[in-house]
Amino acid sequence: ILSWDENALNKIENLPEISNQPWNLKDILPTPLSAGEFAGRLTVDGASLLDPSGILNPGIPFVPPEGDAATGMVATNTLKPGTGNVSAGTSIFATVVLKRPLSKAHKELDIVMTPDGHLSAMSHANNFTTDLNAWVNLFAQFADAIRKPISMDLLYTSLFNSAVDNGTEFDAGGNINYCFSSGEFQAGLEEGRFVFARGPQAKLSLGNFMRAQLYGAFCPVTIGMNVLTKEEHVEIDSLLGHGGIFATPEVSQRIASAAFGVPVTTMPTASEGGSWGMAILASYIRRKNITLIDFLQNEVFAHVNSVTVFPRKDDVEGFQRYFEQFMRSLPIEHAAITTMP
Repeated sequence: ILSWDENALNKIENLPEISNQPWNLKDILPTPLSAGEFAGRLTVDGASLLDPSGILNPGIPFVPPEGDAATGMVATNTLKPGTGNVSAGTSIFATVVLKRPLSKAHKELDIVMTPDGHLSAMSHANNFTTDLNAWVNLFAQFADAIRKPISMDLLYTSLFNSAVDNGTEFDAGGNINYCFSSGEFQAGLEEGRFVFARGPQAKLSLGNFMRAQLYGAFCPVTIGMNVLTKEEHVEIDSLLGHGGIFATPEVSQRIASAAFGVPVTTMPTASEGGSWGMAILASYIRRKNITLIDFLQNEVFAHVNSVTVFPRKDDVEGFQRYFEQFMRSLPIEHAAITTMP
């Protein structure tokens, strides 16, 4: 049976803003439910509100938990301490199940619970693929302009593979990209601007350009992950990637493993995301006398193939050089925000 953290509740209730209120925090918080517990059903009125056409049937079970973080853990089978998942799309977050509580609060990290009630730490970044997609669309327009149209699947695959070609430099050759379409808390930005920058000694090639794009997309979430691993000394055994960015085999895994320094695994369900995890949780409510971890391990994922990419020394060192330059050059981003509408 889950309950709220009494220590945390007491700290909040002792704040002047809360202690002066005529109510107790415990009395107004909802009852926490663990995965597998019944949380109600969709009513007739609710079904008609969501779908006036009448196609959506009432009676659909509500099951805990909801939300991308917890459902992503289920979709990736990463509920055991020391494991984690990276959900990457328009935004990105990396969540790691903790073996022990953190020593203190960190503004770069959020604490969330696994569906079965274990602590996990999340590093979240607002920006990820928006800029990358815009560049890919530019290449698609060029292909159309020379009357050599190419499918988007082949275009993404070709461009991503160029980032790991033999001729591509491990640190992206001195090219830096900031993918900020909006503010980025991890980087201390209230607004964002797209910026691609290179110095006079930088080597511009397709491979270096694409590696700079991918590295730059992973840098913001790495800020929080570095707090987790270097300040809190949290050991991460493995991460599982999901979301559209991992649809191209192995490339994004290789970049992610360079950023985080741990093995990164994907499964055929990698692009399914949290909605699929929610469906698994809905099916789990029908099961009795089996833990969620065992249900996932022995039934849902028992025969699912996976591909694991281990960090390569050259990639890890190259990403670190890129990341250090990324952080040093953040004033470029600040200048763009103040001078470009």
